[in-house]
Order: sequence, then C-alpha cells, then structure tokens
Amino acid sequence: MSLSYAVLTTTRQGVTRNLPHGPEDLLWVANAATLILGEKHAILVDTFTTVEQNEELIAWIRTFGRELTHVFITHGHGDHFFGIGQLLEAFPTARAVASAGSVAGARVRGSPATIENFWGRLFPGQIPAVVLPEALDSSRISLEGHDLEVIETGFTDTADSTVLWVPDLGLIVGGDVLYNDTHQYTAETTTESREQWARAAEGLARLAPTAVVAAHKRPDAPDSPAILAETARYLRDFNEVAAATDSAEDLYTRMLERYPRRANPGALWGGAQVAKPIQL
Repeated sequence: MSLSYAVLTTTRQGVTRNLPHGPEDLLWVANAATLILGEKHAILVDTFTTVEQNEELIAWIRTFGRELTHVFITHGHGDHFFGIGQLLEAFPTARAVASAGSVAGARVRGSPATIENFWGRLFPGQIPAVVLPEALDSSRISLEGHDLEVIETGFTDTADSTVLWVPDLGLIVGGDVLYNDTHQYTAETTTESREQWARAAEGLARLAPTAVVAAHKRPDAPDSPAILAETARYLRDFNEVAAATDSAEDLYTRMLERYPRRANPGALWGGAQVAKPIQL
C-alpha cells in the first residue's frame, strides 16, 4: 500500500511590522501544514498559529477520512505547535510528538510570559491554549508499516530544528529548515550559524528528494527540491551583504534589491536589525 501527501497553507500577518519601506502587497507570511496519508491513517506535520486557522486545518484533515495517529512538530516556534490542543481535542487518538530539543524550545516559546508579551500582543485573543508535544524516543514514526525518519539539522532559523523524511514518497517536510519564495527568519542567527544552516539545507540533497515542502512558502509555489539550494543561497547572500553594509536599513535595502518579490519582508527587516544593531 502506497502513501500520498497533501499540503494546506494559510496566511497571516508577519511578526515584524515596523518596516522602513517595502512591497506593500507582500506584508504577509504563509504557514504550511503537511498531511502524510496512508490507506486508513495519517500523520500531520506542524499546525498553525491562531484558533481560526487551526479550526480550518481540522476541517481540512477530516475531508480525507483518515484516522490521525500523530501530529509531528518540526521545531519549537509557536506558529508551528500552537494548534496541538485543538488537534488533539478533534482527534483524541492522536499523539503530538517532536524531538527532545524541539520540545524544550516549545516549552520556552509557549510560556505564559511569551504568550502574553509577544504572541498575544501581536494576535490578541487569537492564540490557542498551549499544549506541548511529547518527546520522541526514536528517530522514526511508523505509518501503516512505512517508516518516516526524523532528521535533526541542528541550528537553522532556531535551535534543534528537524525535518521529516518520507522515503516512500521521496518527500522532505522541511519545517523552517527550508523556505520557499519567502524571506528567511534570521533574527536568532549569527554569521556562523547562517553558514551552518546553509550547509544543512544543502546536505539534505543527499536524500535525492522529489518533493520538498517548506513550512513558509508562497501558497502557489511548487514544492521543488530546488529550494534546498535556494535556501542556502539566500543565507550566503545575507552574510555577504551584511559584511558590506553598515546599517540595518542598508542591509535590508540591498537584500530587497536581490530578492524584491519574496513574501514577508518583515522577516528580513527583523533579521537586519539583529545583524546591524543601532549603536548608542
């Protein structure tokens, strides 16, 4: 029996909103959730940010008529795991799981203080009650006899990132390790970690995937393996431009010249301000 997969995307406002300039029609970010389908069962990779978005995700999953066995979380950023509680209420036989490192990250980012001071301020009244995933005790999740492999990629846009590799489909579900036609979140990175991230993205090419789903992608963008190299190129461009500029706005502007039509320039502006902090 073969597997298949489906992807649902939803858009929301970005978290960095005080841009000095930029394309007004691209001030949004999309999240993607991926459903791996067997004959009778399914595994979901990542959830969404708000209550309403996760209600849409639940309704979408139900259209496939499968029993959900797992909700796998790729890393500890809130916009990927906030829907766990809603998903487990809707599908009570499912387990929410992640690597131990991702669980630790989720615990920090799901703390009451973080919700109140960050996510709750940006999306007032819209963030679900936080439920954390369980730590996996294996690097594999089974779906109707097919092994899905959890690959740890180290520090990418945050610590302890993972991707899910589905060999039977030639599919990488990339979380935030990979981006697709969307500005990459670099606010937690350094020059050195960006190069490590680039190598991690390129290293996944050894799997020879036929499809690669990024958690942040334009909804109409193809899930092409080309985004492995594109993710790495963006990071090295950022490092090159950062080394050649003296201010956050100059870094931001010059990266926009190279990537004028990527979604969510707020991620670029947030990262530029960390790379080039204002000197007091």
